[in-house]
Amino acid sequence: MKDYIIMTDSTTDLPLSYFKEHHVEFVTLPYIINDETYEGDHQLDVKEFYQKMRDGALPTTTQVNPETALEKYREITSNADVDILVLAFSSGLSGTYNSMRIAAEEFEEEDSEHRIVIIDTLGASMGEGLIVHKAVCNKEKGMSLDENAAWVEENKLHVAHNFTVDDLFHLHRGGRVSKTAAIVGSLASIKPMLHVDDEGHLIKLSTVRGRKKSIHALLKAMEERIGDYEKENDVVFISHGDCEEEARFLANLIEERFGIHNFMINHVGPTIGAHTGPGVIALFYMADHR
Repeated sequence: MKDYIIMTDSTTDLPLSYFKEHHVEFVTLPYIINDETYEGDHQLDVKEFYQKMRDGALPTTTQVNPETALEKYREITSNADVDILVLAFSSGLSGTYNSMRIAAEEFEEEDSEHRIVIIDTLGASMGEGLIVHKAVCNKEKGMSLDENAAWVEENKLHVAHNFTVDDLFHLHRGGRVSKTAAIVGSLASIKPMLHVDDEGHLIKLSTVRGRKKSIHALLKAMEERIGDYEKENDVVFISHGDCEEEARFLANLIEERFGIHNFMINHVGPTIGAHTGPGVIALFYMADHR
C-alpha cells in the first residue's frame, strides 16, 4: 500500500510546529494589509497583524490559486512516492477548495502515478484544524488514505464551530451584519454568537450583552451540542484574536464542566482574523451536530 501525505491550508490556524512534527503539508492563503501582500514565508507576526488592525488597518484576503496548489502537488510527489489527501478550507467561505480541485485534475493529467483525494472540510480556523488533527491521528494509527477520507467525510459535520467577536465592525465590513446592527451593537456592548453550519457558511446564532457573558455562551453552546460525543473529545481546540487570557478562561470553564484537560490554543490567523477582528474567541469540539 502506497504511503500518503496529508495536505491542507493555512486557515487551519494550527501552529507551524504541528505541521513539522506530523509531516503535514500546507499552502498559504495570501492577505494584503497596508498595501503590502503577505504570502508563503513572507508573513507578519500574528500579534503585529492584530495591532495593525487595532490601529485602523483593513486587511483583505484572497484564495489559494490553482497554480499554487499544483506546484505544491508537484513538490510533494517529487520528494517522495506518495499519494495526497487534501483537507481544504470550507467552500462556503472561500474558493480555495475549488482551486485545489482544479489543480488536482491538471496534476492527474500529467502524473498518473500519484492519487490526489480532496475533501471539502466545510470547516474553518481550528475547526478545520481539528479535522486535520483527527485525520493525522488516523494516519498514525495505520488507516489507509481511502479509509481516512471516508472517516473525514462521515465525521466532518460532527466538528462544532462556535465563536464570538468583540467588535461587530469587521463582521459588518464582511457583510455579515448591517451597519445599523454594528453601530447599535457596539454602543450596547452586544456580542454575537456565530457558528459554521453544515454547508460551511458563517451563521449568526444569538446575541448576548457583555464580553464575559459571550464567553459563557460558548460553553452553553457546547453543552447543547456535545451530546453522545463527550467521550470523543480527548482534545478541544480554541483559537483567539490576540486575547489568549480570555481563551484560557474559556478552557478553564470547559475543564470544570466536562473534565476535559487537553486543549490546543492558538491564534486565529490573518485569513479568518481579517473578517473577525481582534478579540474573536472560537471553540471547536466533537459534537452530535454543528
